[in-house]
Amino acid sequence: MIEITNITKTYITGDIKFDALKGVNFDIKDGEFVAIMGPSGSGKSTLMHILGALDTPTSGRYRLDGQDVSRLSEDSLADIRRDRIGFVFQSFNLLPRTTVLRNVMLPLVYAKIPDAERTKRAKEALKAAGLDEDHFYHKSNQLSGGQIQRVAIARALVNNPSLILADEPTGNLDTKTGDIVLGTFQRLNEEQGKTIILITHEHDVAEHADRIISIRDGEVVSDHRQHQKRVVIRNK
Repeated sequence: MIEITNITKTYITGDIKFDALKGVNFDIKDGEFVAIMGPSGSGKSTLMHILGALDTPTSGRYRLDGQDVSRLSEDSLADIRRDRIGFVFQSFNLLPRTTVLRNVMLPLVYAKIPDAERTKRAKEALKAAGLDEDHFYHKSNQLSGGQIQRVAIARALVNNPSLILADEPTGNLDTKTGDIVLGTFQRLNEEQGKTIILITHEHDVAEHADRIISIRDGEVVSDHRQHQKRVVIRNK
């Protein structure tokens, strides 16, 4: 699904040049659950922006589902973000005084999906993310942190993307709630075959994935599969 070949990213401010990524290489197969882990300043956020078609590399190649997205126009990158990538962020990014259902339907409004189909797909995505039906018409500011993050996961699922990109998704959650959310990602990967990339600086979070790619100072320093990952927590 993903081929990253000799990716570099250089930022230039005045006379100062900073190499955020220095020739990164890896592949991710369809249906994998991968954590990309590194400390602050390691380059993982830059890499996340490239993987999410939010930015382009200075050099190298990024292929997603066989398409080279390294040098696409802004409009083409926007199409990929809309149709092929589901984003889950640390800050949730939900509309606080809007119902759960309408928050999840929002990407379908932009995609001009008919209203009845929007409602159907939003409900299916919420169920897949593990949210109880009695919360569908609550406003997002009436939910717990874990429930809100599962709404954000449902919104990421609603367009049936080929890739789910989760950027520090447990950063605003306590440990128990964070484990439940990470269990949701595991279930989506194992039961629905979703490809998931989890960006994190915490080893305990990365251990929920099947494979951990560690990055430091703009370079991949290790890439290994886990013999035993953390057990899925299925509690609601």
